[in-house]
Amino acid sequence: MAIQQAPDSAVQVPHWEGSVEELRGLVSERAMTGETMLLNMGPHHPSTHGVLRLLLELDGEEIITCLPDIGYLHTGIEKNIEAKTYEKAVTLTDRMDYLSPISNNTVYCMAVEKLAGIDVPERAQLIRVTVLELQRIASHLVWLGTHAIDLGAMSVFLYCFREREKILDMLEMLSGQRLMGSYIRPGGVWRDLTPGFLPALRAFLDEFPRRVDDYEALLTNNPLWIDRTQGIGVIEPDVAMA
Repeated sequence: MAIQQAPDSAVQVPHWEGSVEELRGLVSERAMTGETMLLNMGPHHPSTHGVLRLLLELDGEEIITCLPDIGYLHTGIEKNIEAKTYEKAVTLTDRMDYLSPISNNTVYCMAVEKLAGIDVPERAQLIRVTVLELQRIASHLVWLGTHAIDLGAMSVFLYCFREREKILDMLEMLSGQRLMGSYIRPGGVWRDLTPGFLPALRAFLDEFPRRVDDYEALLTNNPLWIDRTQGIGVIEPDVAMA
């Protein structure tokens, strides 16, 4: 929904009532005169899907300013956990970030283990590190694929999700679920490695470096990708250090 700038600078939009004058110093002077457009993106938008709102200042297709409002993210998970046992609460940590549920399982379980003085067996620690790395790669593949498709590179999206599917297959072998398996538990993991996991892992490790080379070949020297990434969103040193 666009913010319409009336002559008296009055602005009325859902979720925010105020005036453009209140944004002085946060947007450019061009926005104050109506030369650029102020546009709400989200929270009801496919790219924000309910978790945040972005107030954008646009000059055509160029984003001049982006003001993020992350206040839509809170889901009350902490309050829900108060009414559950330590083990039952693990399932809620899956939903904190459905692209990296094992990471959230782990940090929660480590906190429980620290509170309770629980020592995790070495084998369970090794299994945790292995699945955490797989989860990290899967999450990055979603980022790279969706980043590429947003810039018009459809093939990279398909290839990234091809490799991600293989990781999800391995996670399903361990937990029975592809996304939110609650595999990490206080004291270790839900169960030991299944017979098919290590062969699948070795095959993935043999193949994946070549796939990364494919992504590089498709993107690194791609004129479209370069035009839409180089020199975009530059943060000056004084701003970065503020």
